[in-house]
Amino acid sequence: MKKTLVIGATGLVGNQLIELLLADGGYAVTALVRKPVPIKHKQLTQLIFDFENPDQSMVLADEVYCCLGTTIKVAGSKPAFYKVDFEYVLSIAQIAHGNGASKFALVSSMGANKDSAIFYNKTKGAIEAAVTTIGYKSLFILRPSVLLGDREEFRLSEKIGKTIMSVFAFAMPKKYRPIEARQVAIAMIACMSLDKSGVQILESDAIADL
Repeated sequence: MKKTLVIGATGLVGNQLIELLLADGGYAVTALVRKPVPIKHKQLTQLIFDFENPDQSMVLADEVYCCLGTTIKVAGSKPAFYKVDFEYVLSIAQIAHGNGASKFALVSSMGANKDSAIFYNKTKGAIEAAVTTIGYKSLFILRPSVLLGDREEFRLSEKIGKTIMSVFAFAMPKKYRPIEARQVAIAMIACMSLDKSGVQILESDAIADL
């Protein structure tokens, strides 16, 4: 049974990921959470985790799935957003690798670029670049387009964007079409099952094909 760690289990992709891993039956899943997810399962262990003062003994797995992320609006400021999407993610990635994890899958974003003039894309690109230096045997970076699914919090601008993009999806290149959060979770699991070493970057069209 694979020993798997999930970060960001309460999010759109993370919630789907937990369900899929548990349905498979071949995973012992540990979720590091700030608040519990409403799932009870004999193969799921939920650990309340303080990302500001991480308990390194909790960050144990063979494979790590990182779905942690927020928005500037939800975080409240650019520094608060950066703390979650860069500092927390990097800290977990480093600790897990130091504790023996060999595979890491990261949900990033379409347009991620450490040299971007857009703060969101720049932060996503910066964390991608940072995790590639840690030394994982296998590192999978997924860059989905606009995510479809039911979030806990309502985001009006995102709702409008999803509606417009869904209407015109047929005319868009596949890389830019909205994608279901569940498909991203499926792709993460599929990637981890591949016998590939090094850094693998999957754009949204490649994610949709897995």
